Amino acid sequence: MQWWLREYEPLRAEAREMAAKVTASMPISPPFDDRDALVAWQRRLIASRETVVSAGADAEIASVPGRLFRPTVTPRGVYLHLHGGGLIAGSPRMSDEANADLAERLSIVVVSLDYRLAPENPYPAAVDDAFAAAAWLVSHAGAVFGTSRLLIGGESAGAYLSVLALLRLRDAGMTGFLGANLVYAGYDMSRSTPGQSGARVSEVPDILDPDGLRLIGDCFLPGRSDEQRRIPEISPAFAALHDLPPALFTVGSADHLFDDNVLLAARWAAAGSGGELAIYPDCIHGFLRQPTRLARRANERIAEFLDHSLG
Repeated sequence: MQWWLREYEPLRAEAREMAAKVTASMPISPPFDDRDALVAWQRRLIASRETVVSAGADAEIASVPGRLFRPTVTPRGVYLHLHGGGLIAGSPRMSDEANADLAERLSIVVVSLDYRLAPENPYPAAVDDAFAAAAWLVSHAGAVFGTSRLLIGGESAGAYLSVLALLRLRDAGMTGFLGANLVYAGYDMSRSTPGQSGARVSEVPDILDPDGLRLIGDCFLPGRSDEQRRIPEISPAFAALHDLPPALFTVGSADHLFDDNVLLAARWAAAGSGGELAIYPDCIHGFLRQPTRLARRANERIAEFLDHSLG
């Protein structure tokens, strides 16, 4: 079984070197028993990497704040983007450069949502925000943006929220999304996949670890048992995945969330919804933001998928 393209083999050493560099340069976090300090640390760390570009504008979609990027030509579609950050940190501004590039390159409107974060706003707040924006686009994108051709996606927590929003839309009888860009998310909030427990298929160091994943779950789903976290409305790994748009799943083999992506991509495709799985050897969580050739290949494939989804 071939898990990735053979042409990626010569690029693995660079990915491993970058993983070692990134993990070695990570600042020391507070103790994991100090939740508030850890959340504040994570927010400072991610905020320090934000780059705001003039092509973006602050906007609201369904009363949810966000960032809006318009192409200089008539748009072919609208991409609802949800940022990463483990459901406890991050903002649309961390993806300003990438979203501005996508808007112009693909001639699409990009709406990047500033959804509510845990622990101040636990489940279902972020899911409610994602669904509200997605439903608003189904009803109003044509009138507001001149096109009703819709895409959805994001990285890590953003991909997770994208899937839950799509499931809610389907169950509400709402359609309109043509493709889902799902990048290295966790889909089992009970953390029962091997990788989330630390049993990875790779020894390359990763920026995630089981303690950090446990923190995310406890902030987002306080007081819920593992059994309660497995319901489909929380963990899409356990959901029925029929009648969903085609999806591209992107993940590195060294990511603690590798298993989640392999599992959901297989179930997505088996349900008839059209799933592709793109695995990048020795790449870690968050690798799309790294200056490596495999990251460039992954970003190119994502752009091609979104472009193809619009037809």
